[in-house]
Amino acid sequence: MTAKVIDGKAFAANVRAQVADHVARLKADHGITPGLAVVLVGEDPASKVYVKNKHASTIEVGMSSFEHRLPAETGEAELLALIDKLNADPAVHGILVQLPLPGHLNSELVINRIDPAKDVDGFHISNVGLLGTGQKSMVPCTPLGCLMMLRDHHGKLAGLNAVVVGRSNIVGKPMAQLLLGDSCTVTIAHSRTKDLAEVCKRADILVAAVGRPEMITGDMVRPGATVIDVGINRIERDGKAKLVGDVHYESAAAVAGAITPVPGGVGPMTIACLLANTLTACCRANGLAEPKGLTA
Repeated sequence: MTAKVIDGKAFAANVRAQVADHVARLKADHGITPGLAVVLVGEDPASKVYVKNKHASTIEVGMSSFEHRLPAETGEAELLALIDKLNADPAVHGILVQLPLPGHLNSELVINRIDPAKDVDGFHISNVGLLGTGQKSMVPCTPLGCLMMLRDHHGKLAGLNAVVVGRSNIVGKPMAQLLLGDSCTVTIAHSRTKDLAEVCKRADILVAAVGRPEMITGDMVRPGATVIDVGINRIERDGKAKLVGDVHYESAAAVAGAITPVPGGVGPMTIACLLANTLTACCRANGLAEPKGLTA
């Protein structure tokens, strides 16, 4: 058996096309343009690349992009004042503060200053609580992307056994909540889980988000299972830098029914879902119907 490859790049392109279509109709029918504000503090190289990509993608789908680049030494009061200004700006429907922040800034304080309705990362404590209690919320982008791909592959997820390896606030916990919301039977496992291999082998859906290169191997995968690899790890192999996931791709692909590659799987979905969340936030702010198929 060779697993079907779930092409995240193509799927993300389709999501962006749907968002662009909705944005065009919002402009034509209501004179509204969704707006995304991204705040970058400091000069972290990876963050600068992410922000550049987010800006390009936002413009590509016809949205307004508001970039705020602040020096690394920016104080907390100044950053919070900017967030307050963006919260009050009706042209801004989504606010994203690029993480990590410089060490002298309190990330939790900053994130929780964002208006929950504009928190398109889904990290605000109010959105975490709403998601956890099954209410309408802004959903973290990476788990939302995983859910979209799983729904597309399986149709209905109800009754399937899902194992999420990883318990982070950004991926693991919200992923488990989303799968519960679709009536899966969900187990959250992690690096300290006893008999992790046996737990994983019970899964119809196996989501790896533990942050350890190639930790999940083929002998941990139930034949025919769907494997979603959230990990992005840079390793040295044969003297060359290489990107690998949390799943050992070759051995898992020989057993699984479907699998996401790294790169080109979950990664492209994150920015696509950020755009979808901004569109959703704009529709909610204006009392309009939410875009179908682009929300949890």
